[in-house]
Amino acid sequence: MSAPSDALWRLIDDDDPTTLTLVVDTPAGPYVRRIPPAIPLPADAEPGTGAEEAAHTAAAAWGMPDFVFQSALARKGSGQRELGDRLLISGKRGAVVQIKSRTVQPKGEAEERAWIQKVTAKAMRQAKGTVRTLRLMPSDMVNGRDRTLSVVGDAYEWLAVSLLDHDHVPSGTVPTWDPIGMPALTLTRRDWDFLFDQLRSTTAVLDYLFRVATEPPIALDGEPVRYYELAAADAAAPPGDFDSDLVGPGGRPFSTPLLPQVPAESGVTRAHLMIRFVLEDVATSMLRDAVTEENRLTVLGDLDRLPVGIREEWGQLLLDMLDEVVQVPDGHVKWRSRRQLHADESGYRQMLFTCATRFGKDVEASFGSYVMLRHHQVGERTGHPEDLTSLGVMLTPNHDGRRPWDTTLIRIEGPTGLTQDELHDFEQLWPEGEKV
Repeated sequence: MSAPSDALWRLIDDDDPTTLTLVVDTPAGPYVRRIPPAIPLPADAEPGTGAEEAAHTAAAAWGMPDFVFQSALARKGSGQRELGDRLLISGKRGAVVQIKSRTVQPKGEAEERAWIQKVTAKAMRQAKGTVRTLRLMPSDMVNGRDRTLSVVGDAYEWLAVSLLDHDHVPSGTVPTWDPIGMPALTLTRRDWDFLFDQLRSTTAVLDYLFRVATEPPIALDGEPVRYYELAAADAAAPPGDFDSDLVGPGGRPFSTPLLPQVPAESGVTRAHLMIRFVLEDVATSMLRDAVTEENRLTVLGDLDRLPVGIREEWGQLLLDMLDEVVQVPDGHVKWRSRRQLHADESGYRQMLFTCATRFGKDVEASFGSYVMLRHHQVGERTGHPEDLTSLGVMLTPNHDGRRPWDTTLIRIEGPTGLTQDELHDFEQLWPEGEKV
């Protein structure tokens, strides 16, 4: 099998026809990526239901269960309409996923292509109907954490995904459909599993789907090939311009490809898993009952926007900072912090990770003043404080044996409203240019 871009990677055939093998040329040398079949369907479920459950499992296990929603029923005249087989929602983006399973013995290639074309067109119509219904009337939907969110259609930018469960897709099959008024694409379950396994972030998968959904349709089971073409282009692209002075003294630009060539968490080290641990901590303990479900998902979505390509680096940084802050005399508090600023379609986003020696009301208040001050300063420098969001996460060692750390979180959006006296006091406590 030949590759579209032999200069960057090439495909090779494998003795196992169910497994695709890619050899990717990376700056660190060739990397072999084996892409297995989709995860098996549950043995105790009908094929159609099993395909929905398997797609949900892949997204919830490799992404976050909080962002994966089950279908719901909405009234339509005297009847009811099912709202998607699954929905992905993170930040201001959502995907309606319609899953179609081949439940009979495959026939000839012509018949299979006709069936695929038919169910793809149906899936796109269903996705369009789901979004239209959600825009007319919000619906309560339950996610993989068994939490309920009132989904308001106009609050999100939507795309449609036709997800095909078919073990014998004829080679080169490219489904087509009439325009439905929003981005749309088709995937096989192997494509779907690959993306979640590769990126390990629901937000990153959604961003990828929106990126490719406006391109011409490609052959089914070809998503890994397209992914690595785009990943190679990302790796070769020059860094974009960004004013590092916006973060203040000591700021420096950094760049990472949007699409990593090596799978996220491929090493399964503590550093790889650290950000996932923090996400789970925030999802299951901190925000479980303290805030509305909408606000909880907003915070998780902000945290999940940490670029996939630098998560290992940031995970190791957090581990190092936690080790460092405990090495102080009794009664003292040591702080370590690192922050990043980036821009996206909605404005500027600042993320602040902090570790402190212990937790207490005084430490919590100091952390709050630090985040508010840095948010105010960056907002002033950008000239658009209304377009700035800052998310601060503080970890403090826990010594009761039940958990390794406690997590404190603060999120600020828009102008802080700090008085001059408050600003003066915070600047005295947290002078710029000093190591925190």
